Amino acid sequence: MGGGTKEHLLGTDHLGRDMLVRLLYAGRVSLLVGLSAVLISGSVGVVTGLIAGYAGGRVDATIMRLVDMQLAIPFLALAILVAAVVGPGVRNVIIVLGISGWVLYARVVRASVLVARNYEYVMAARAIGATTFRILVRTILPNVFAPALVIGTFSVSQMIITESSLSFLGLGVPPATATWGAMLSDARDYLEVAWWIPTFPGLAITLVVLNVNLIGDWLRDRLDPRLRV
Repeated sequence: MGGGTKEHLLGTDHLGRDMLVRLLYAGRVSLLVGLSAVLISGSVGVVTGLIAGYAGGRVDATIMRLVDMQLAIPFLALAILVAAVVGPGVRNVIIVLGISGWVLYARVVRASVLVARNYEYVMAARAIGATTFRILVRTILPNVFAPALVIGTFSVSQMIITESSLSFLGLGVPPATATWGAMLSDARDYLEVAWWIPTFPGLAITLVVLNVNLIGDWLRDRLDPRLRV
């Protein structure tokens, strides 16, 4: 297990596999899971928040009680519980993370819709006979989409960390598929004799999460006009 040679720049793991190649391949899987899970959870959360905020009444109350029930369970604990039921696999991990993370979008979008539905341009669209679908999609959604986009950016890093945690516990992607979490799990027995095996996957997770959060901060500053004053 070399710690870095001309043939293997980042060394090899305990089975002689090139660390750089595995890191790059694992990054594809981790980013695929993170982005796909955010796309699913964001879509479900935005649609649910639009319906709850605009409809109000019993529809709003029912949706928010479901949101409160899910928020009562820690996100990682819920993901572990569902992953243990559905089993490992890339598709299953994406579905688990997608259905576990929609509640935050729903609450934020609902709060924005409750304010936006009383604006004059929304009442004008309602007065000229615009359908509910058109009002939601063409009038309200563009004005409440910015907060959801910022949340989605920050959620990518959360999904990557959660996927790594599930893979570390053996509940995520199958061991045959390289992910950063699985690589960390395999490296637990080699911390003292081969420092590079756990260091580089952990460093990859740290750098990606840091950069995603920086992008989220930049989007928040760009999309919030109050922060540009």
